[in-house]
Amino acid sequence: ANADPLLVVAAGILFLFAYAFKAWGWQRLFPEGERPEALTLAAAGGAASVGGVALPGRFDEAIRIAVVRRGPGKKTAGLGAICLTLIIVGLLDSAALAPMASIAAAASHHGGIQAGFALVAAAGVAAAVLVLFLPKIAKMDFVSRWKVGRWLKDHTACKRSASEAWFLISISWALRGLAVFVLFNALSVGASFPLALAFLCASAASAALPIAPAGAATQAGAGAAILILGGVPKSEAFA
Repeated sequence: ANADPLLVVAAGILFLFAYAFKAWGWQRLFPEGERPEALTLAAAGGAASVGGVALPGRFDEAIRIAVVRRGPGKKTAGLGAICLTLIIVGLLDSAALAPMASIAAAASHHGGIQAGFALVAAAGVAAAVLVLFLPKIAKMDFVSRWKVGRWLKDHTACKRSASEAWFLISISWALRGLAVFVLFNALSVGASFPLALAFLCASAASAALPIAPAGAATQAGAGAAILILGGVPKSEAFA
């Protein structure tokens, strides 16, 4: 009821720019001749976000695929290529979260929470290594002798494109972290930047669960738990 409307609008604008940078990063993972328009990819991310409010976990990926397949522009990217890029985007999301999770772990005073964020950071580092070495793995003899291995070699983004995607997706997550910080200030729910990063990492990590009752509900519950541990009253945290 007492939210600062200017700061709420500022947070919304930051989230909007975050979607744009993630769309640009996602676009870099398609082969140059098969890249959908960035606006189509941004629309896919927005549609998945809206659908994730009510649909179970992982249904948002189906929404992304449907929007990209039916969106305007050239339709050269096949279903398999789109699915592969979504998997890589998920790995790069984990990689981009690693620095934030490290900061959140360092700022936390709860052993269990520190261990959880340390695990998120370690998973991010492993994801980054996998993405960067995936082109080399796809070219190995024992992989390329299989049909799926040859397909993977032809559709895996090169190290340069993957690095560019990682950079753009990292900017997207940095903007999200700043947006959450601004939103907390707008709602007068603590002005701690480490708390904002912890909230973001907890909600993002919970979204990685393969099965969840509802994507947004799971993320909200994880975020509320982090706020309570950060000293926010329970009623305000759940609100």
